[in-house]
Amino acid sequence: QVQLVESGGGLVQPGGSLRLSCAASGIAFSIYAMYWYRQAPGKERELVASISRSGTTNYPDSVKGRFTISRYNAENTVYLQMNSLKPEDTAVYYCNTIAPGTTSRYWGQGTQVTVSS
Repeated sequence: QVQLVESGGGLVQPGGSLRLSCAASGIAFSIYAMYWYRQAPGKERELVASISRSGTTNYPDSVKGRFTISRYNAENTVYLQMNSLKPEDTAVYYCNTIAPGTTSRYWGQGTQVTVSS
């Protein structure tokens, strides 16, 4: 059974930093690309970072230069380091993966990030 468990969310002031973690189980983690999405109230879920199994990363312009995704295969964990946070980064952040060669997606339960003074 695939499980993705996020942690590390919370309340932070504008300009601050947070690091999110996603612990995966039930998959051969090292061969899976991993993704971070976010969803703000009243908005669609959007992709904020991806990392391939070889470590190639991609970001949308809205977070490029501020967010960094990384993975530690030995502990089946993917991270999202978020710096210079803005109020518009406030959202529930979700960890996601897709089983290689399939369309089967797996989601974590999400972790709330609130950026406010």
